[in-house]
Amino acid sequence: MTVLALRALGIGDLATAVPALRALRAAFPARRMLLAAPDWLAPLAELTGAVDRLVPLPGLAGPPGALPPPWVAVNLHGRGPESHRLLAALRPGRLIAFRNPAAGHLDGPQWREGEHEVARWCRLLDWYGIPAYPGDLSLHVPAVPPPVPAAAIVHPGSSCAARRWPARRFAEVARHLHRAGHHVVVTGSPAERRLAQRVAAMAGLAPASALAGHTDVGALAALVAAARLVVSGDTGVAHLATAYGTPSVVLFGPEPPARWAPPAGRGQHRVLWHGVRGLRSIPVPEVLSAAAEISTAQLSPARPAAVRAASPGTG
Repeated sequence: MTVLALRALGIGDLATAVPALRALRAAFPARRMLLAAPDWLAPLAELTGAVDRLVPLPGLAGPPGALPPPWVAVNLHGRGPESHRLLAALRPGRLIAFRNPAAGHLDGPQWREGEHEVARWCRLLDWYGIPAYPGDLSLHVPAVPPPVPAAAIVHPGSSCAARRWPARRFAEVARHLHRAGHHVVVTGSPAERRLAQRVAAMAGLAPASALAGHTDVGALAALVAAARLVVSGDTGVAHLATAYGTPSVVLFGPEPPARWAPPAGRGQHRVLWHGVRGLRSIPVPEVLSAAAEISTAQLSPARPAAVRAASPGTG
């Protein structure tokens, strides 16, 4: 008998669901834990220490491959109705999800607009009597070595164009960090390879510094876990920095940081947001000042120790 959690989204979405996944593992220790998510996230699912197997699911177009009815299905994907219906089609013994009459699901708590993504899924489980701790965000450190140890990561891309700070400004930040003695790398997805190469070139970095498209999610996690600093927009790599306690500067806009920012009380992270003025109103000196504050203090005892590599069988 299995517990199946649905979270068919990206890196940041999975990282913010870690406390909920750990709570499910603790609540059902004798059950096999499955996660329905895109197959490329399998290395990250393993690093949660809460998932036994990833069931490949790129989106909500159809249910995952042939599966016996799960003992419990948990919707960590959204409010429904599409995601509710997808799980209901698997005929689970029980569905844990937000209330959605359109999907025929009258159980569960009400959805709250603007709620922090970590708190949202913990509240869902709490409603069903499953205690979840929102601060339980750490990931295991990958067993593979980082592509570049102790790097300063500049990540200019985002899945949404509106959340991208101008490439030239990222390049200026990268150039200043390089001149300050940091080993700077520019990361991104395969689709962002040309953007990373352009930022690296404008910053005067060696071509090999552009790592976009050359790291899978496991190598990216190893890179972030060992990094000295991460500078990025509101995207997945920022959530990896939170998971590993890596100092980070995260640029938000146009959406406010209330839903996706690092949790309060973590002094190694800086969130920059200029409200309705937007991303373009965030100047380079402000980003460099924030980076200097946290990268100077990054060897202090305040930085939490990373969780060591997962033992065989925990993934």
